[in-house]
Amino acid sequence: MTSTLARPRSTSTPTGPATHLPTRLRPADLLRITDQGAADVLDGRYNHLLPTEWDTVNRWATRLEADDDLDVWLISWTPNEHTELHDHAGSLGALTVLSGSLLEYRWNGAALRRRTLDAGDQASFPLGWVHDVVANPHAAPLRPVAATSSTPPAVSLSVHAYSPPLTAMSYYEVTEHQTLRRTRTTLTDQPE
Repeated sequence: MTSTLARPRSTSTPTGPATHLPTRLRPADLLRITDQGAADVLDGRYNHLLPTEWDTVNRWATRLEADDDLDVWLISWTPNEHTELHDHAGSLGALTVLSGSLLEYRWNGAALRRRTLDAGDQASFPLGWVHDVVANPHAAPLRPVAATSSTPPAVSLSVHAYSPPLTAMSYYEVTEHQTLRRTRTTLTDQPE
């Protein structure tokens, strides 16, 4: 099956290729890829990967595309479940929210800052981006557009892209001195 997640032919700029990134794909490229992935989910291209019964307690994820440069995931978000404060190690990332609403708590170097990401919103994650993501409990529950009749109304969906594909994630805590402390690093090819 040929992927419809189009990638740029060249990532060079007038001053030459970006050599400081661990991948040829840039954050803007990943945003375009997650946007196309979201459109493909909404168009039914991945219906065969969707669960027949959605878990209303635990998050769910399935890989949509994968190669040496890129991993693309569809992730569900359920009430009261969140990721831990983490980074994506040596991978850049991006997401597009398909349905529902997410809250992102991002470390800005001095404190955690919150932003809301509603259906249609996008975000990119450069190297060193430390954040925690949770379903927005204040948003009205929405049914995913690509959902079946068995989909619970409280599920939010987002498409995520990582380049290079995830190999590790580090987890953090905010100390009593309002600094960030890494608590562990885990080898993984799964999204958080």
